[in-house]
Amino acid sequence: MAIDSSAAPPASPEQIEQFKQRCAAAAAALVEDHMRVGLGTGSTVAHLLPQLAHRQLPNIRCVATSPHTAEQAGRLGLRICTLEEVHGHLDIAIDGADQIDEDGWLIKGAGAAHTREKIVAAASSRFIVIVSAEKLVRRLSPPVPLELLSFGISATLEALSPAKLRSVPLSPDGNLIADHLGEIDDPARLAHRLSSTPGVVEHGLFAPTMVSEIIVGCEGGVRRLPGGSRRGAR
Repeated sequence: MAIDSSAAPPASPEQIEQFKQRCAAAAAALVEDHMRVGLGTGSTVAHLLPQLAHRQLPNIRCVATSPHTAEQAGRLGLRICTLEEVHGHLDIAIDGADQIDEDGWLIKGAGAAHTREKIVAAASSRFIVIVSAEKLVRRLSPPVPLELLSFGISATLEALSPAKLRSVPLSPDGNLIADHLGEIDDPARLAHRLSSTPGVVEHGLFAPTMVSEIIVGCEGGVRRLPGGSRRGAR
């Protein structure tokens, strides 16, 4: 999958909010009654939730990737379940991204929910990514979010260098949040390095093979970009 990042013109904050609204509406339209739906975390998903609630699908069951999303969705009347309650499988998951490069690699985790987001994405038959146009980039740039075990954290950070802990609360699963700050010359190689480092629970690089479709909110409407094969996705 090749993505043309040049198609993302500069936009004002007001336009970006409109773009988010457009891609969220397009994604909400993909959800059908009786589906098991994964809900991501972040500002674009915040536009998705009311769109989904407005459709009044009484039999959908939703798995949220963060307590914040679960709270928002519950207030809107969406039924929230655990992944175990839907037997570990979702029909569709919808989430945003912080960056998408021209080969379809994603960075996620600015909100520190990337571990649960990756689990939910991997458990879904279709993983739909919704972004406003400015998230399309030629090349990924740091930071890459990390979730780390507290045990041996000094050794883990040294092995991940350059990396730095964030001054934020622990993850919902009780782990530390950090960022890898090195340049991203080869996302696949970096993803392998991060995954192979003891103490790393999960990182925020998502391979193109995880993605079924990217819906981009942009000037004049939305663009739909195909994802890669899900075979071998992590």
